[in-house]
Amino acid sequence: MRVIGIDPGLRNLGWGVIDVAGSRLSHVANGICHSDGGDGDLAARLLSLHSQLTEVLRLWHPEAAAVEHTFVNKDAVATLKLGQARGIALLVPAQFGLAVGEYAPNAVKKTVVGVGHAAKVQVDHMVKLHLPGVKVAGPDAADALAVAICHAHHVQSSGRLAAALRAAE
Repeated sequence: MRVIGIDPGLRNLGWGVIDVAGSRLSHVANGICHSDGGDGDLAARLLSLHSQLTEVLRLWHPEAAAVEHTFVNKDAVATLKLGQARGIALLVPAQFGLAVGEYAPNAVKKTVVGVGHAAKVQVDHMVKLHLPGVKVAGPDAADALAVAICHAHHVQSSGRLAAALRAAE
């Protein structure tokens, strides 16, 4: 199964694609979509992110997608804009017919690092351990790869649970 993880951001939207074969994970690609347009032209920035992310999905053909939940902070305007970028992160995979898993930042960190409040440097380090030889395009791409890894683990766990329930019947 090929999974794309997406770390939404209005300026920098990170993405990472991994292949999952049983418990084996392998890196396929990662990068960052940078929004075009000035601070005052939100529509142009969202369109730019949509176009770039659409091209990523066309290029790498993922079979599943996962997006990190928006981190809510004290700046309501910034949170709202981030939410709009997250809408693009949910919309594009849906346009390709993919089911989209959604994960809280702490759940992603807990899955990948083992600690829910891990620092970005710890996430980056553990992504590199899970995906040996990976060259990460930046912190946003590392976070996106972590989201993909989290989704892979959750899909595997739910598959094992379903198999166990079928066997128990």
